[in-house]
Amino acid sequence: MKLLLTSGGITNKTIKKALADLVGKPFNKTSLAFIPTAANVEEGDKSWLIEDLSNIKKLKLKSIDIVDISALPKEMWLPRLEAVDILFFSGGVTPHLMYWLKKSGLADLLPKLLKTRVYAGISAGSMVTNPTIALGNKDKKIYYEKWFGYGSDEGLGLVNFYVRPHLNSRFFPNANNAYFAQVAKNIKEPIYALDDNMAIKIVGSKVEVVGEGKYLILNSK
Repeated sequence: MKLLLTSGGITNKTIKKALADLVGKPFNKTSLAFIPTAANVEEGDKSWLIEDLSNIKKLKLKSIDIVDISALPKEMWLPRLEAVDILFFSGGVTPHLMYWLKKSGLADLLPKLLKTRVYAGISAGSMVTNPTIALGNKDKKIYYEKWFGYGSDEGLGLVNFYVRPHLNSRFFPNANNAYFAQVAKNIKEPIYALDDNMAIKIVGSKVEVVGEGKYLILNSK
């Protein structure tokens, strides 16, 4: 399984190269599906979402499809996901994305799809790959105020560690070194806290931190 879990998307050349390495062919021969579902319930200014898509557009891919799994029936979204090389999940509200991953049935199909495709995520799109999507009640409040109908903390469990985005961001002032050091005392798995210029590149069991920013690893073995 190949994954690129980012905090802020394709924000620099190092993260861009990591994605290219995972795909294994030129971008101009690569197709991508962007799944914006996590952003649907975010209120207010969406310029961040446009910027994330703009950074993907700069890759000069063969094609970019936009596939909202909450707006389309399975018989429409599944063939479109099967037709691409990269499944790219947007940022937004993590529990809302998990709700639709479960409700749509995509969560059950991902292991098979990812045998021949790359999973990429931004913020919430990265956090859903964790064993759980919250490390506790305070963690919920840092990233999102509402649970949007998702009655569980369960994540996809594609990785055996925790990704936490927006390290020391002015938009998430409590996502800081002190908080992550405190919460790490209560869990056994590693925590990778990334700023918006960092990502985690995963190939099978190999995990590599990539990017041009700052990061924090806690509970590493």
